[in-house]
Amino acid sequence: MKNFIFIFFVGLFPAQQSWNLQQCLDYAAANHPLVKQATVNIKKNDHQIAASKGMLLPSVEAGVDHSYSFGSSINQSSNQREVLNTQYDQLKAQANIELFNWRNYVTISLSKLNKETSSYRLKKAQNDVKLNVIQNFFSYQNSKSWLNVLETQISGMEEQIKRTEKEVEIGSRSKSDIYDIKANLGTLQEQWVTAKNQRDLAKINLLNALAVTQDSVDFVMNNESALAEEDFDYSDFTKRLLENNPAYQTVLAEIKAQEKMVNLAASAYFPTLNGSYSWSTFYNKSLNNNVSTISFSDQLTQNKNQSVFFGLTIPIFNKLQVKNNVEVAKLNVINSTYDKELIVNNLIQTINSIKAQFLNAQEKYGLLESNFENQKLSFQKSEEKYKEGLMDAYTFFVVRNNWLQANYNLISSKNDVIQQTELLKVLKTGL
Repeated sequence: MKNFIFIFFVGLFPAQQSWNLQQCLDYAAANHPLVKQATVNIKKNDHQIAASKGMLLPSVEAGVDHSYSFGSSINQSSNQREVLNTQYDQLKAQANIELFNWRNYVTISLSKLNKETSSYRLKKAQNDVKLNVIQNFFSYQNSKSWLNVLETQISGMEEQIKRTEKEVEIGSRSKSDIYDIKANLGTLQEQWVTAKNQRDLAKINLLNALAVTQDSVDFVMNNESALAEEDFDYSDFTKRLLENNPAYQTVLAEIKAQEKMVNLAASAYFPTLNGSYSWSTFYNKSLNNNVSTISFSDQLTQNKNQSVFFGLTIPIFNKLQVKNNVEVAKLNVINSTYDKELIVNNLIQTINSIKAQFLNAQEKYGLLESNFENQKLSFQKSEEKYKEGLMDAYTFFVVRNNWLQANYNLISSKNDVIQQTELLKVLKTGL
């Protein structure tokens, strides 16, 4: 319900909006084409289950035939050839049923396994989309933060140039200070152009990760974003994340389906028992005027016919097709187990990578946070010295840049911790 309301407002207000990370994840998990495809596949599997169960039911058909015959024929009563034109009408109905075909029961089990696999694939698609959105979201936030740092530096240097020019006029500063500041300003402006391009590309990548085609959304961090603590010490941390991951569950379900395919191929070894019932009647009318015809209702009553048929088919030799199909199905099971090993290796690498990056980002943020006040005090003291003429413009420029860089590093490091936390949340879904 929450997702529906959110999507409704998205469509209602196409103007510029602000989405936080959770809104991005909710939108992508419901609207990304990969997720929609996985949802359609589940519905297809529902119909496949119904179709496989339907094979246990009889098939019934009815028909009506109406024909004319013109020409000579042997009259059965006189045993003489004569012109005999007739009208023939037939009513018929038939029901066929496979009383026993092992393939039908295996197909039902296989279609249920395929639906289970599709359900895991839907969860996997949602996880993959979310992981991609998280990485692109924080890439955009960091590029936007760096652009803001450069804009602050450029704005500050422009003010510094105006102030220094006045000080040069009154003789308290040398003119070379202006040249130094303007040279540094040009370097920063070049960096700003590059940073702006990086921010724009990062936003394009994020919109693509969300499958949003119009640039009508701005992406913002939650002001209340808090740093979480994670406990990696318990022994089955990686095992639990692995066993509950949709990619791992998908490959397990695929192995079961491949094993069932072996049974499906082997079902051709078993005999099949078929049955059928048919009912028919007909009306035959001579078109020759000299031949009398029994009435329509009497003929329908007299010409009724019913038949019941049972047939047993036992396969004896099928050109080695079944044997080879079974062997191919077994090889597919072996391939699926190798797919499982690849999935396990990739997932363990991903989990351990996120774990290592989280711990590193957490440690780095702690160091930057403890040193942040020192950087701030250093900048304030340098600013006082510069205003009093005790520090040249270039040295102050370096100190100012270090201060702004420290601000960016702290923001970027915090974003990194939050990013790894959000990635872990996705991997822990279902625990």
